[in-house]
Amino acid sequence: MIIGVAGPYSAPSVAQRQANLDAMNAAAARLLENGHVPVVGMNAAIPVLALAEVPDHYKAVMDISLAVISACDALLFIGESPGANKERDLIIAQGKPVYLRIEDVPRP
Repeated sequence: MIIGVAGPYSAPSVAQRQANLDAMNAAAARLLENGHVPVVGMNAAIPVLALAEVPDHYKAVMDISLAVISACDALLFIGESPGANKERDLIIAQGKPVYLRIEDVPRP
């Protein structure tokens, strides 16, 4: 399965934002080890936004992240935040599963 990973990213410090991204990527690595194709919406958004001049940075991040997540078969939801909640709600609206723990994700 293609499984998106959603969790908090925004934080008051660069170090905390990196720690949040590292947590999502670590979860994605576990999914890959378990035979899935993981994606993290922030990994698609961050490099693009670093080079783009857009008036609403958050909207652009969410547009990219939601587009990536909408193509997934399921979502691993590792923590709440306004953006992660939007990703979760999108997957639920599409009738796809949301997993709260890696152990709950069925192996292929």
